[in-house]
Amino acid sequence: MCQTNGFGSSFQVLTQLRTSFSRRKSMQPMAQRLQVDHQRLQQFVTTSKWDVAPVRKTLSRRACDLIAPDAWVIDDTGFTKDGDRSPGVARQYSGTLGKVGNCQIAVSVHAASDAASAPLGWRLFLPESWDDRSTTDPDAIAAITARRKRSAIPDTEHHRTKWEMAIEMIDELIEWGRIPPAAVADAGYGDATAFRLALTERGIDYVVAVKGATSAYPGDAVPEAPPYSGQGRPPAPRYPGPAASCRDLVLAAGRKALRTVTWRRGSKADPANPTAAMRSRFAALRVRPANRDIPRAEDGALPEVWLLAEWPTGADEPTDYWLSTLPEDTPLPELVRLAKIRWRIEHDYRELKTGLGLDHFEGRSWLGWHHHATLVTAAHLFITTLRLTDPKATGQD
Repeated sequence: MCQTNGFGSSFQVLTQLRTSFSRRKSMQPMAQRLQVDHQRLQQFVTTSKWDVAPVRKTLSRRACDLIAPDAWVIDDTGFTKDGDRSPGVARQYSGTLGKVGNCQIAVSVHAASDAASAPLGWRLFLPESWDDRSTTDPDAIAAITARRKRSAIPDTEHHRTKWEMAIEMIDELIEWGRIPPAAVADAGYGDATAFRLALTERGIDYVVAVKGATSAYPGDAVPEAPPYSGQGRPPAPRYPGPAASCRDLVLAAGRKALRTVTWRRGSKADPANPTAAMRSRFAALRVRPANRDIPRAEDGALPEVWLLAEWPTGADEPTDYWLSTLPEDTPLPELVRLAKIRWRIEHDYRELKTGLGLDHFEGRSWLGWHHHATLVTAAHLFITTLRLTDPKATGQD
């Protein structure tokens, strides 16, 4: 896994990560509890040169074998910071914070089933303020270069969109022999047409959230060839009229298209819901998303996909929308189950941060952050393995 004495250091770190759930997981308090040299432990995590890739490869294989995932869920999470020295830190929007704040953001891919989930990979997001290629101003370039040098950020690492980072991780997992199930993501990813196209190019079905304003044609819409004048190239077939929004398509289908679906049982039962069933009303329509970047067939037809919409009882209109390339005969409950499986990742983030100290890293090196995230992932997979194979070991029945 790493250089001399690395196994001992990694074992010590993992032991602390998984056994000290309520304690701080930064280097100094961990070293004190382990009664080992603080500098040695810090060097192992922050500056030693062991490669995270083979470790993540092994962890991803074991996680997929253990969980047998129904989906790979793509998401990101934020880490609040006070200063400006941590790699990738900037004032930026974080869904974790629900606002713009001074933070780092990491993108992750998780293997998920109804029973369990675990992260398969991490990438630390670099804002443009950390990319010396994002400006032509010499002073700004010099300042960014100095920041990158302090954090030992590799020259190969530059600003990329979060969805591009997710695709890179998916490609890496495929290269390692992991077989992708359906991909699931929120609208931060699903709204990017290029992200959806990248999944399709790789033969990966998806269920991704989108905004209600996303444009589409009804599934039965047919492109028509405009009249040909006989001069020049014949005009390409086109759909009559403008595309509608997903919101308007569902509103046009009306409440008669809704079905009540229970997708799982939660943990908060009450007299009105003694089984803690999580249910709502959904409509599933066949539509053709409209975007100039989406390839069309020779006859001008756009690809047909599922539009899933949640329209809760008492709501005046739908509240959530998803697009999915799952097969046309996919039952509605299965569409809903996969759309809602993102709850597993929120559970992962809580456990990774609160229990295992993912957000406790105080180092300022790029490699150190990825070392820390990899070790936390190993500890999380260990606990997940116990939970699935020996529930009593984690205090669960």
